[in-house]
Amino acid sequence: MRSKFQKRSSKTGLSPGSLVHVGKKYAEKSKITLIRYNEIFFEEKEISSIKDFQREKDKKIITWINIDGLQDIRLFEDIGEIFGLHPLILEDILNTDQRPKMEDYGDYIYLVLQNFCGQKGEDLLSDQVSIVLGKDFVLSFQERESDLEESIREKISKNKGRIRKEGADYLAHAIVDNVVDNYFVVLENLEEKIENLEDDLVKKPTPSTLHDIHMFKRDLIMLGKTLWPLREAISSIERSDLPLINKNTLFYFKDIYDHTIAIIDTVETFKDMLSGMLDIYLSTVSNRLNEVMKVLTIIATIFMPLTFIAGIYGMNFKYMPELEWRWGYFGALGVMLIVALLMMFYFKKKKWF
Repeated sequence: MRSKFQKRSSKTGLSPGSLVHVGKKYAEKSKITLIRYNEIFFEEKEISSIKDFQREKDKKIITWINIDGLQDIRLFEDIGEIFGLHPLILEDILNTDQRPKMEDYGDYIYLVLQNFCGQKGEDLLSDQVSIVLGKDFVLSFQERESDLEESIREKISKNKGRIRKEGADYLAHAIVDNVVDNYFVVLENLEEKIENLEDDLVKKPTPSTLHDIHMFKRDLIMLGKTLWPLREAISSIERSDLPLINKNTLFYFKDIYDHTIAIIDTVETFKDMLSGMLDIYLSTVSNRLNEVMKVLTIIATIFMPLTFIAGIYGMNFKYMPELEWRWGYFGALGVMLIVALLMMFYFKKKKWF
């Protein structure tokens, strides 16, 4: 089992706001995608440097810059300079084990989320997604290239829905909505596996069943660790009077909040199911052990009088009764058989087996 926590030892002793990447390096170079659009205009291209955007900056259209890969410290220094981002925000973006949160800096809003993007072996795979929402721009940051924004890019390029008619706040909502929707996908996969595990538990539990129960409980704990602060972040957007978020868009964030509540309820239900399955497993194993012990106890109890009889007639005293009787051996065996049958009949009548 791989560790679920990133090591921060590389930041020890550094002052707040120091830019150090904490997490896995998935690529040598960051990929920068620039998308600009309004209701009648669309442009998408990959740029080699953030300074290329500075030369093309246009306040009249919505600008979306997506960056895949967080290892280029110089790139983030340029982003901070061009967009006037606080060093603590840049530090949080580079630190990939952030708790989901929302922070309002007046001119822009910072959101950080955990996107669960699949499973590798027994571990859920998650990437940190950071979003900076400004008046007419959105910056999104991912640890590695993924298809998280693919559906949004398609809607923008083909002018589907209302995204090209709305502002940058609606684009930020669309990214957050995609992240939350991925939780449903993860939960659907978990539900199927838990149902299969429940069938195995009823039929014949094995030590691997116990391992699977603990594995699923661990996954749900990791989901819960991100869901509760995510709920808090979305709720703070709902309650706050943020000038960068239009009132119409606020209704869509309320919808995301409802989805988050539904996901949390599902996770808690799965936790209760797994706790019940663990109790059933332990009870089943205990009952099986009790059955084995009962059978062994009955066998030992039957042999106790037989051992006693054999012990009596195994003593080699000269003047023992029936010692020289011709049918003594067969008589002793017959007595043992009768005693064994009588005891088995008594145990059966008592329903002990």
